[in-house]
Amino acid sequence: MRKISYFLAIFVVVGLFSACNQKKASQPAVEEKTETATDPKLVVEGPYEKFIEATDISPAYVLIEKPQVNLDGFAKDKDGFITLFDGTFNGWRGYDQDTVPCRWSVDDGAIKFSGNGGGEAQDMGGGDLIFAHKFKNFELTFDWKISEGGNSGVFFLAREIKGEPIYISAPEYQILDNANHPDATEGENGNRQSASLYDMKPANPQNAKPFGEWNTGSIKVYQGSVFHKQNGKTVVEYHLWTPQWNEMIKNSKFKQGGDFPLAYSLLINLGGDDREGYIGFQDHGNDVWFRNIKIKVLE
Repeated sequence: MRKISYFLAIFVVVGLFSACNQKKASQPAVEEKTETATDPKLVVEGPYEKFIEATDISPAYVLIEKPQVNLDGFAKDKDGFITLFDGTFNGWRGYDQDTVPCRWSVDDGAIKFSGNGGGEAQDMGGGDLIFAHKFKNFELTFDWKISEGGNSGVFFLAREIKGEPIYISAPEYQILDNANHPDATEGENGNRQSASLYDMKPANPQNAKPFGEWNTGSIKVYQGSVFHKQNGKTVVEYHLWTPQWNEMIKNSKFKQGGDFPLAYSLLINLGGDDREGYIGFQDHGNDVWFRNIKIKVLE
């Protein structure tokens, strides 16, 4: 029986990787006009990869600048909100990947991540998911549902860094089962609970629904001011690129000299010179669902 169980386990793992390799994302339409690196000193492996040298506050890293999705082909409602998820993965791909990782799927009209219990390991067909267009000033709306004891997040103004997860370069609107995940009692004053600016500023009031129930969320970014909403209430407000923003980073797990030295410099200079970036969903190893994903570009 032990031999049978052993070979059965191998069969399941091999089958999972085979399914991952066979799955392909919908190929998004891209902007006809794209920029590529022309300085050979900056090109690492391809025309969209640039080597960024180390500074006093940052290690060296590779920045990925791939062609972006053309928004003209996406439905827009009378209020100006663009539908980013139409029931397919058109326009979506993995962060630092060319296709959608196979643990992301469409489930009853929602995007679902099927966890493997590996936390932030992002292995066995996992990885973060992004919509392949950069946004600057916007209002993003979405519904979310988390599994029992689950953890995930929504990111924005992310830059794509080779070999790194999305949280290295972007703020996080926390998605969490507050009642059952241990992160809910870590950090300070509940700043790792649902809808909080993760590890920096707590959501107040904390009005998340229990695991297995749908919540509504939104993130509005306008000229550096950011507002998180949860279930109809504004629960967090903060202001990017200010002394207060820098102070929050310095007091977080992303502080200079901490465990995430690259995150410190990227968050201080969030969005780069253009102050824009991707929105994305996190693979944190747990089941999570997102639906009704829409965005309004603010001038």
